[in-house]
Amino acid sequence: MRYSPEALTAFVETVAAGSFSAAARKLRKSQSTISTAIANLETDLGVTLFDRSARHPVLTPEGEKALSYVQAILAASDRLDELAVWLAGEMETRLTFVLSDTLHPDILADLLGAFDKRYPHTEFECLIGENEDVIDLLQKGRAQLGLTEAQAHYPTDIGAMRLPMQSEMDIFVARNHPLASEGMLLEEQLRSWRELRLNTYLENSSMVARGPVWSAPNYLMLLSMAEQGFGWCALPTALVDEFSGAKKLTRLNVPGWPRSVLIDLLWNKRTPPGVAGSWLRHYLQQWRQTPAAS
Repeated sequence: MRYSPEALTAFVETVAAGSFSAAARKLRKSQSTISTAIANLETDLGVTLFDRSARHPVLTPEGEKALSYVQAILAASDRLDELAVWLAGEMETRLTFVLSDTLHPDILADLLGAFDKRYPHTEFECLIGENEDVIDLLQKGRAQLGLTEAQAHYPTDIGAMRLPMQSEMDIFVARNHPLASEGMLLEEQLRSWRELRLNTYLENSSMVARGPVWSAPNYLMLLSMAEQGFGWCALPTALVDEFSGAKKLTRLNVPGWPRSVLIDLLWNKRTPPGVAGSWLRHYLQQWRQTPAAS
């Protein structure tokens, strides 16, 4: 008997998401489509997969047994798809990934370790970029994938996927900076002091600075400038912890900070990533569920 791939996927995603509605959002389908697909699968199998009497669907004993088999079928299907891409010559010999300093170092370490195990013969090139620079590298074909702080809109040739992790940003200055000895500061009070910010922001009219500015293309360089006392700067807290900690920088007490920043994964729709890039994209999408994915 043949089972619908859509039904198998709907089943596994419902288990992972915890509800039909959540699975529908993840798969970008209607809830009725997901419910119907699972009902059809139950009919084909001749068993009830979910107990629907509670607020959220709960796997029945039969559903628990079926889950591992369905996961194995989908995994085999993924491997067959990868083989098809490989045979078509779409396995990358090199994958270039534009990293944002907003990505937590622990996530990057897990990603690199998993990539090395899965694709040991694929060259992995890392570039550093933020915002418009990431988009530019993708559009020019210099990179296949890139990370950026989430934006409301992207060019039509850029695909985007919201990742399930966030970055924390806070405002820092050197410990010997005059602002370091202040108590609570309003953002308006910061404007009379030099701001250190990404130069990509300077190209965006909605992000125009309202005071003196020095700029740099990435957060790591801004961190170094802040440590030298050249001004205040909004930085990823994980980056500060990794490279500076409490040695040279201190957080400012500013209402509304720290702030969470959403992260998007981008690619060029005209030259979509091959096997290794698709795996990387899926890995980051599922990171919260499978931080040690292989």
